[in-house]
Amino acid sequence: MLEEQQKRAIQKAYSAFLASNQLTARPGQKQMIAEIARALGDINTDSEGRRVGDLSVTVIEAGTGTGKTVGYVLPAVVMAQAADKRLVIATATVTLQEQVINKDLPDIMAKTGLEFSYTLAKGRGRYACLSKLDRLLQEEEASESLLDMFAEQGFTLTNDRSSRELYQKMLEAFSASTWGGDRDSWPDALDDAQWRTITTDHAQCSGRRCSYFRNCPFYQARAELEDADVVVANHDLVLADLALGGGAILPEPQDTIYVFDEGHHLPDKAIDHFTCQSRVRGTASWLEKAGRNLHKTLSQHSLPGSLGELLERIGPEFERLVNDLGHTRQMLHTLASFEPKTQFTSQGEMQVAYYRFPQGVVPDELRQQAERLKVGFSKCSGMLEKMAKVLDEAMDDGVPGIDSWQAEQLYPEIKAMQVRLENHFQLWLTYTQKDPEGEPPSARWLKWSDGPFGEELEVFSSPIMSAMTLWQTLWNPAYGAIVTSATLAALGSFGRFRMRSGVPNESRCVVVPSPFLHQEAATLVIPAMASDPRNAEEHTGEIIEMLPELFGDQPRGVLVLFSSRRQMKDTHFGLDPQWQESILLQDDYSRQELLKQHRQRIDDGNMSILFGLASLAEGIDLPGHYCEHVIIAKIPFAVPDDPVEAALSEWLEAQGRNPFMEITVPDAAIRLIQACGRLLRTEQDRGRITIMDRRLVTARYGQMIMNSLPPFARIIEPTPALVAR
Repeated sequence: MLEEQQKRAIQKAYSAFLASNQLTARPGQKQMIAEIARALGDINTDSEGRRVGDLSVTVIEAGTGTGKTVGYVLPAVVMAQAADKRLVIATATVTLQEQVINKDLPDIMAKTGLEFSYTLAKGRGRYACLSKLDRLLQEEEASESLLDMFAEQGFTLTNDRSSRELYQKMLEAFSASTWGGDRDSWPDALDDAQWRTITTDHAQCSGRRCSYFRNCPFYQARAELEDADVVVANHDLVLADLALGGGAILPEPQDTIYVFDEGHHLPDKAIDHFTCQSRVRGTASWLEKAGRNLHKTLSQHSLPGSLGELLERIGPEFERLVNDLGHTRQMLHTLASFEPKTQFTSQGEMQVAYYRFPQGVVPDELRQQAERLKVGFSKCSGMLEKMAKVLDEAMDDGVPGIDSWQAEQLYPEIKAMQVRLENHFQLWLTYTQKDPEGEPPSARWLKWSDGPFGEELEVFSSPIMSAMTLWQTLWNPAYGAIVTSATLAALGSFGRFRMRSGVPNESRCVVVPSPFLHQEAATLVIPAMASDPRNAEEHTGEIIEMLPELFGDQPRGVLVLFSSRRQMKDTHFGLDPQWQESILLQDDYSRQELLKQHRQRIDDGNMSILFGLASLAEGIDLPGHYCEHVIIAKIPFAVPDDPVEAALSEWLEAQGRNPFMEITVPDAAIRLIQACGRLLRTEQDRGRITIMDRRLVTARYGQMIMNSLPPFARIIEPTPALVAR
């Protein structure tokens, strides 16, 4: 139970925060604080402070303006300190992560009287590996090295003159203590390929055996993490830590209270994290190159005993895998019927086609071939694991004939190869297994593409729901957990989130009130339109006709959101040049630069119109004049050919359920709420939302979506052409 001492500490901190900022208490924020304090106070523990019994996750939907960060930090910090636990705050976006660590936590500490330490946790991929950096600088020629073995098809790990100059500059900055070794603090933009070359992962890192261990940027950051009361991370890092058993990077789950902000992303993030994929042609090419490099290593170095023997034996095994992958590629082209379609990406057009195995069931012929690949990848992975073990011992000078420096150079490369082979093993393992009866099946599908690097065939496998995975890795072992977001309930129910996230049945789900007076602050308009949004050409044409009037003639910020890149580009192309000059197209700039230019135009007294896709429909903050009108092209239904969504719908249909009403409509409602949420960012904001989709008023499901939106003042313009589903 919540003890009086803890209750007083939370109340005192909240009162001090309000007084310091000259604010009045917000009902939703007060309710959020009380719900979290009560939930964490109700956790049963044994004499050693460990949780006993089932965990009850607290799920809180708190709209924009509630002040969520204060709402969860105050009670969670007090309760974590009282229970001698650590607090991990996980966000889905870098923007919110930076806001929490750089603005919110310092402000809360300064104005509440609470005392706690905090730090930012980032994965190894955000830090430079000094060992790799030094080794690259020692290479005099940009020749093929072991590092080349880790290039994905279409990417080239580069060690040209410009890269070496960059790496030298980095090493000098690190030595002079003017750079901490992390990507985010490097002053200039970095090419992904250049950065990937100097990073490492959990498998490649030799840890304390590395000669650079004491100065390692990652381990220096981790030392700070181990002492912090509050750790700010992202969803992906938490999931990666949990996949390693928990406690590998972040605190042990049983000693942690987790807060997942932007928690509506968590189920999909978990699915992505456990998705397996393999490029058939690219993998064969990589194996051929890896075999050549291993042979080159063997010819250049006298490697004694089992290490030299394993290097000699693995080459033929790689060749067998290359042949098996060739047969697999031919088989997949025979089994699957591909109908290529043009896909518009930020890099241009490409031909893409998908083929999904119904119910996730693969033909026996493919299952047998997958068995051969599984065995082959397992065998090669095992051989590399033995090599890594020998090199591990050699780093301690435990293997005659191999000096520790040589072992230190080879170890990360051999481990990286092993991990990559293990990932391919996991993919093909899923193609040999049958899904348990009664459980949601895995989605298994193929993707054919003909892009700038030639034709490629990719093989995928993915869970269609993350409920069981999250229960096993997170909800069950954690000491406590809070999930919050502006959009967790769909169509007035938390059923969708419960099903996808696997939160325990006894978990409490609540909606706290927003401080915004939506009906006074904004108007939602459904304009008179004759076109059916499912007819892309007609709908786009009508949008082009109507937009100039919707833009108006007063300088202000406008955000136009599209569900497809093609419609966005076609609309932009169809507008008069005078309007095109005022439009900033998402594909033309980075997100940061796009928003910077938009704000600058408004500050200069000019109109600025943002054309964007789903990534601009949430997570951006454009208060006041920066966004006074949000125009949404149509209801943001999911892409109909998404293989995971299609497999989930198929499974629900097999159970006699309606996937359109259970999945498609609730998901669209949440996306639409997020998009509408771009308009009102402060209690002083005013503006208009225009949704150019008559199905909101003509279709039954549209009316359900409409009723789930915030209570804006509504204007539904009459039209003679009724559009129903």
